[in-house]
Amino acid sequence: MNGPGDPPEGTPEGPQGGGDEEYRSVVFDESFVRAARLQEFSARERMDDHAPAVRTRHAWARVSASRQVLLLVVLIALAFGTAVYMGLRHPYKEPKPPAAEALRIALVPLAPRDPVPGAPAAKDLFDNGPAARLRDGVEGVTLPAARRTQNFSESLVMAALATAKEYTVKSALDPGVLVGGNQRAVRLLLAPSQLEQFDHSFSRPTDDGRHAATGWLIRFDPGQVSLADRTVRSQGTFTVVEASPAALEVSSDHTFVYALRPAAKAGAADVSLFVVRRTMRFRFDRDDLQEHHVQVLQSQTQAGPESCSADDASFLRPLFAGEKAATEGPAGTDPYATGTTTADLCGTLAPSAQPTPPRH
Repeated sequence: MNGPGDPPEGTPEGPQGGGDEEYRSVVFDESFVRAARLQEFSARERMDDHAPAVRTRHAWARVSASRQVLLLVVLIALAFGTAVYMGLRHPYKEPKPPAAEALRIALVPLAPRDPVPGAPAAKDLFDNGPAARLRDGVEGVTLPAARRTQNFSESLVMAALATAKEYTVKSALDPGVLVGGNQRAVRLLLAPSQLEQFDHSFSRPTDDGRHAATGWLIRFDPGQVSLADRTVRSQGTFTVVEASPAALEVSSDHTFVYALRPAAKAGAADVSLFVVRRTMRFRFDRDDLQEHHVQVLQSQTQAGPESCSADDASFLRPLFAGEKAATEGPAGTDPYATGTTTADLCGTLAPSAQPTPPRH
């Protein structure tokens, strides 16, 4: 017989205490409810939006604002670090310019076979010899058309040519440089890497192929030489090539003719002509083009009339009207001619390179 508290069908299976005891272990506290991914919409939300009875609560919404900011900062730092790393490891870096080189200098005196021709006025000599076909001053220092290269735009090529021309004009045509001894205008154009060599060339000039002042510019001793005419006849060309993806090179080949007198007889002695043929090679990397600088890599100068024994490291030392060289060079050389220059220690100034003074 069943007990008084048992239902007719007997004692129910499971733990004692009825149905409430069965679910007592399953209790949803407040934190669990807030973290639930499903949340019931309110009656107002269901009426206004016709939304389903529940909505999904995303995990991002459960993250506090401070943790969101921290996570965002970490992601930005990772992205920045990755960009920097890829930049350092990028296989297509900007090519490095060639290492700076020292200027190499060659000076070749041209000795005349006969006494140096002279005339009372410079015009008499300029107009009666090979100098007649040259132009006056800057007019003879002309630039070719600028064309872009594989890695340099037309404007950068023109900038290189213009700077090479400026160096040529200031180093070979400026009267203040020619006999005044003021080399500052030339120095300002040089790349910083060559300033030490340039300064050494003027403080302790030496004919060693590296430190001759006359390798950088045309220069006469003002105590010995005066300009009979400030106009210098000139003629020459520039060529430009892309030496590497990081550098342009400009080559120049110019002839300059100067009208000179001895400084001690500035108003009395006859005028004589002095001819200089100078070939130079310049280099420009992108920093040089931006800073308006130039690297002078090579300078070869043929100058006469001079004696073969002339020491040209400090100044060019011309022979004046009526003077004759003590010795002649090994062969006749015409500084007005174009083409490859020679590298002899001394040359003979060809008679065709001398003017014919007018007869009175």
